[in-house]
Amino acid sequence: MSHRKYEHARCGHLGFTPRRRARRHQGKIRSFPKDNPSQPVHLTAFIGYKAGMTHVVREVNRLGSKRHMKEVIDAVTIMECPPMMVVGVVGYVETPSGLRGLTTVWTDQISDSCKRRFYKNWYKSKKKAFTKYVSNMLKEQGKASKIDVELGRIKKYCQVVRVIAHTQIEKLNLRQKKAHVMEIQINGGTVDKKVAWAKEHLGKEIRVGDVFQGNEFIDTIGVTKGHGFNGVVKRYGVRRLYKKTHRGFRKVACIGPWHPERVMHTVARAGQMGYHHRTERNKKVYKVGKGAVYGTKDNAKGDSDPTEKNITPLGGFPHYGVVNQDFLMLRGAVMGTKKRAITFRKAIFPPAGRRMEEKINLKFVDTASKIGHGRFQTAEEKQKFFGVTKKDEKEEKPGKKAEGKA
Repeated sequence: MSHRKYEHARCGHLGFTPRRRARRHQGKIRSFPKDNPSQPVHLTAFIGYKAGMTHVVREVNRLGSKRHMKEVIDAVTIMECPPMMVVGVVGYVETPSGLRGLTTVWTDQISDSCKRRFYKNWYKSKKKAFTKYVSNMLKEQGKASKIDVELGRIKKYCQVVRVIAHTQIEKLNLRQKKAHVMEIQINGGTVDKKVAWAKEHLGKEIRVGDVFQGNEFIDTIGVTKGHGFNGVVKRYGVRRLYKKTHRGFRKVACIGPWHPERVMHTVARAGQMGYHHRTERNKKVYKVGKGAVYGTKDNAKGDSDPTEKNITPLGGFPHYGVVNQDFLMLRGAVMGTKKRAITFRKAIFPPAGRRMEEKINLKFVDTASKIGHGRFQTAEEKQKFFGVTKKDEKEEKPGKKAEGKA
């Protein structure tokens, strides 16, 4: 070992300054993937909610690797993704100074969960959002309605077409009633095809399986878990001072020279840690699962595990609950706490080579309890091992008494 500054340098990338709290709770897409007119029309983003983590067993299928045809265990994150509702279309004109919005077309059916996003206080409001807009847009102007006129302007003048979509948060078992709204860019095909696609899906649901597929690389955008105000040892990983140091030892001893007469921005200082807006690129999609609400009973089935079971572990995901909607299974960890809204985007810089081409075949998905050390994959397996318990007997007794009285 040479010196600590080489072997274990202080943490804290200077490219992520300033380290302040994020302005928005939801991940924002600052740039969409480059459009390719030769591809079919498709959406480029979606929103999901973090449920929890588990692990899977898979067989590596990478020729030339020492792990080829061997089993490995990977940690995965489960993201519940209820269908999103398309409520609007936006057209942008490309100018030398960037995109300029030309017009926006809204549907006449907007749910209350979406309208809540436009109000500061929903309880005290009159709840009349979009009432005048709908009455004006549905009036016929000659032969065509105003909606068709505005869509025609988008076809004629715009180069970029995006849809406005919101999550159906009421389908989840969360306290929040206010939906998350975002613009999603439409890529592929000509502008006429994009507008036709947007008009066809206006006011309709879009499922996560229509946007992403298994074995695909995507980018995750969100806000990290907040840790409040922290010192330099935890925030930047600097070395503690000696035990007899005057006035504390979890500090930076020298914060700079006499001149220049200021503290440099590169010096580690105490401050906010976490709750930062971050983008993580190239997360592999291991599986796009179909939700239990659609009648699926085996969305956690593996090639070597014929047990019929769903992705929710015994007792539910801690601090989240049961996953009933469609879900994404992503490799590794995802930023943020449980229940946090995470934005998914098509990969802007997808990796090339064998890593990109590898197909994921899941042999086993763990659904044991995440509270303590779980050993049973299903409730039936647990009941078979323990047999009839006192809890089961107590539940049966009231029924027998009722039968005797009758």
